[in-house]
Amino acid sequence: MNFGITGKHLSRMTPTEILNKYSLISDQVTKDEVGLILKYLQISLNNSKGNVIEMGCYAGTTSLMIQRLLRSNKYSDVEFHVYDSFEGLPEKNKQDQSPAGTQFQKGQLKYSKKQFIENFKKHELPIPRIHKNWFSELNDNDMPSNIIFAFLDGDYYDSIAQSLRLIEKKMSPNGYILIDDYQSEQLPGAKKATDEWLSNNEHFYLKKVENSIAIIRDGREDY
Repeated sequence: MNFGITGKHLSRMTPTEILNKYSLISDQVTKDEVGLILKYLQISLNNSKGNVIEMGCYAGTTSLMIQRLLRSNKYSDVEFHVYDSFEGLPEKNKQDQSPAGTQFQKGQLKYSKKQFIENFKKHELPIPRIHKNWFSELNDNDMPSNIIFAFLDGDYYDSIAQSLRLIEKKMSPNGYILIDDYQSEQLPGAKKATDEWLSNNEHFYLKKVENSIAIIRDGREDY
């Protein structure tokens, strides 16, 4: 598996140790949110063998932390894929309209693929497999098989709906999907898309919501 650079050796670290040692590189996610992401990533890695994806990576704040957990625990057989247009936010549709979210406009949160890669080089970490596309341009062949953990941070209704459709047949039994902004007043489309998808996919269920992140489990092995 070619990550682009070898990456320095990291000693074995828990999610809490990673969170305490490394600073966040942007203000688009909090430490509590990153801690939750790493917690369920570790649970997924303990439960199953498979691959990890992040849809909507911006500057790579969570991507760096995910890679640190994978590297420090020597999960060399895990493929880590990230997906982003690197063009900022797309247009809203009616599902995303909210008086509390007027600050979110087309083109905001733009961050180049080159800058994203430089952040990994700066921190001497292997570069994940990067897919530069709008989510609407992706298809099944762009997704790895046997996904054990997916973090979806698409902000808007269409982006979350498209992400869920892409991964629903690729998820590993007992895998976890974490969806950011599920309880965000500013970004109501994320919850609408998630709830609609859950109503049509009975073996996935909402385990809990914490720090506005929906934690969804693939429960096929529960039946």
